Amino acid sequence: MVVNQTSKVEQSHIVDFLIQKQVVIKAIFAPEHGFRGDHSAGENVKSSLDAKTGLPIYSLYGSQKKPTKEMLQGVDLVVFDIQDVGARFYTYISTLHYVMEACAEQNKSLLILDRPNPNGFFIDGPILDTNFKSFVGMHPVPVVHGCTIAEYAQMINGEKWLKNKVQCKLEIVKVKNYAHWDKYQLPIKPSPNLPNMSSIYLYPSLCFFEGTNYSIGRGTKTPFECVGKPGIKIGSDTFTPKHLPGIADHPPHEGKLCKGFNLQFYGNNIAPYQGKLNLFWLMDLYRNDPDSSSYFNNFFDKLAGTDELRKQIIAGKSEEEIRQSWQKGLVRYRAIRNKYLLYSDRIDSN
Repeated sequence: MVVNQTSKVEQSHIVDFLIQKQVVIKAIFAPEHGFRGDHSAGENVKSSLDAKTGLPIYSLYGSQKKPTKEMLQGVDLVVFDIQDVGARFYTYISTLHYVMEACAEQNKSLLILDRPNPNGFFIDGPILDTNFKSFVGMHPVPVVHGCTIAEYAQMINGEKWLKNKVQCKLEIVKVKNYAHWDKYQLPIKPSPNLPNMSSIYLYPSLCFFEGTNYSIGRGTKTPFECVGKPGIKIGSDTFTPKHLPGIADHPPHEGKLCKGFNLQFYGNNIAPYQGKLNLFWLMDLYRNDPDSSSYFNNFFDKLAGTDELRKQIIAGKSEEEIRQSWQKGLVRYRAIRNKYLLYSDRIDSN
């Protein structure tokens, strides 16, 4: 079972539900944030035993990102049931890649219990340049890819992105009555710092700030709903990031008063309907930063999947010019994506 805290059947965790149905479970594979979703972003997840069931939990977030032959010994079927949010740098699709690769190499079938993509109603952002491939971006797709987990898995297979172009045997349980334009409300927070729908809608735009010297509210009550840092003069919101074990372990600017912007209104009332990344905050804060030379850090290009966006912002390119530079890549990507869709779609080509 490749699962986390979102893997629920009504009120029961799917592991507990299947055990009650006398299904023999061999092992649990834990992605970023852990099996119970209680690890903060970037925190290594350690292999252990589940206290409730006694099952071995193998970490897929740390030094070991791919199930080994020994871990899959005696396994007939691997089940993947994790809620995604539709952004390239959300690492569950990277875990999906490695699980598919291991299943293909060990001749195991992978059953995907598909779930709606809350950001599945649009596609946007630069296409990843494979020179910037990392665990926060493994495939040549845009930042917002517009696929459910099962659609994405079919694309990984179909485009032969697995090592040595191996193919994973997929079985898919589709979502009933879902279309890509649906505004699906997640019943369980998908990770510790995405506690509500506003943060989920803002996440694709605000995650870029993880590659800057700004805080996006980790260690506050509004993670991914605000942006700011100490010492700036613009903005009317203030917040102080704190150490919150399992949620924000020593977040940027811990214990310091940050000034900036609260974006909750935008996240609740504009982002769900705008259907595009918001670049204004990223560009405007760079222009107004008192020390723009230290604005970006080494993580930014990995998040963007290219060094082009950083260079465009530094060069003073307009948002229209930046967006225009994405268009040829997005047209090619849409044609690829269309081959693997499982649900109705009306994403515009703008």
